[in-house]
Amino acid sequence: MELGGSGLRTGLMNALREAVRTGRLAPGTRLPSSHSLAVDLGVARNTVADAYAELVAEGWLTARQGSGTRVAQRAVAAPHKAAPAAAVTRHSARRKPAYSLMPGAPDLASFPRAEWLKAARRALTAAPHEAFGYGDPRGRVELRTAVAEYLARARGVRATADRVVICSGFVHGLMLIAKVLRQRRVREVAVESYGLHFHRDLLTEAGLRTPALGFDGHGSRTGELTELRGAGTGAVLLTPAHQFPIGVALHPDRRAAAVDWARGTGGLILEDDYDGEFRYDRQPVGALQGLDPGRVVYLGTASKSLAPGLRLAWMVLPESLVEEVTAAKGVVDWASSALDQLTLAEFIGSGAYDRHVRSMRLRYRRRRDQLVAALAERAPDVRVTGIAAGLHAVLELPAGTERSVVQAAAWQGLALDGVGSFRHPSAERDRDALVVGYATPPDSAWAGALDALCRALP
Repeated sequence: MELGGSGLRTGLMNALREAVRTGRLAPGTRLPSSHSLAVDLGVARNTVADAYAELVAEGWLTARQGSGTRVAQRAVAAPHKAAPAAAVTRHSARRKPAYSLMPGAPDLASFPRAEWLKAARRALTAAPHEAFGYGDPRGRVELRTAVAEYLARARGVRATADRVVICSGFVHGLMLIAKVLRQRRVREVAVESYGLHFHRDLLTEAGLRTPALGFDGHGSRTGELTELRGAGTGAVLLTPAHQFPIGVALHPDRRAAAVDWARGTGGLILEDDYDGEFRYDRQPVGALQGLDPGRVVYLGTASKSLAPGLRLAWMVLPESLVEEVTAAKGVVDWASSALDQLTLAEFIGSGAYDRHVRSMRLRYRRRRDQLVAALAERAPDVRVTGIAAGLHAVLELPAGTERSVVQAAAWQGLALDGVGSFRHPSAERDRDALVVGYATPPDSAWAGALDALCRALP
């Protein structure tokens, strides 16, 4: 044991020295507590404490009562003055960041392994023999039933198991819908001015144009859909509960306008409810699908509530679409593991899913509150916008500073996204902001990530 502990201590010390030497850990960066880091690394706390103590003695770190352990103010080699800017940028891009506040991912360290394992054992024990064969392309009926019941009580979705189709992620579901829309001779799917570019790319590759709706403080201007009537627009993709990435909820009048457009034209609303369970200041806004189940395709996923690696998502379809989407998926379920589907069905049915969501709601709310408090103290000119919800926050910046702040963060060893990364190519540049994913860092890296963020802000 002593030899193993010594080897782990030496390895940790070497890794920290290299991180400081290369600038990935900037001077002044606060390191996680020895307890937090030991939990993340799966080692004894004394191993981390001893490594910290030796690095303090060598001058790499400093330790003060009440201030924690920080990187010492050592000189870190800067790029050579003669190096061109492009070379500096390439060098920065090659360095692996010490911290990440990129949006889109949950706290993977909080995946409920023990409860998931219990559900998997129960599901495997109870699984019928036919579950190990080629499955229904709609997915296992056990999961479709559990999802329909959960969405009805948690999100106000009007669903039955025969209208639910299981898919391996939101993108898979969107691919299936795009295929059906093209078969229906739809030429355009309207999208929001801000969103994920690969969703737009997927629709474009399917042969669909993606005009952008205008956007303001009330969300997407869905009234503009009537102006697209003659262009072959047959659907619109929206994130109404918590717009990604700007973070506003779609105003009730605009929700109604979207439904009126769909009813009047025979169009479809594709509702991406990616993090609808996570609202912190009030009860979550119900799903748009509840206003008209015959005109809304509801898409949800376990990627934000549990983990993206599960590759489990679901669509609640209008009755008129079920047969076409099922045919587009194939004659058997090639997408998601039947055992994973049965496990999730058991996980939901046992109440473990609700408990996990409640726990993570509290955890993410604390993270967001800590972010807001740190900014109020250290960067009071930076305003957090959007509703208190989800796994990310939007930080408004002075005009023209977004790119420089993202670059400054990179030199602090912090990976960040600016809102410009999500802007539709045809949309006007109307804001400078950061999209901060506060759910991503493990506990041991959270304080350091906050420090790096505050140092990079103007």
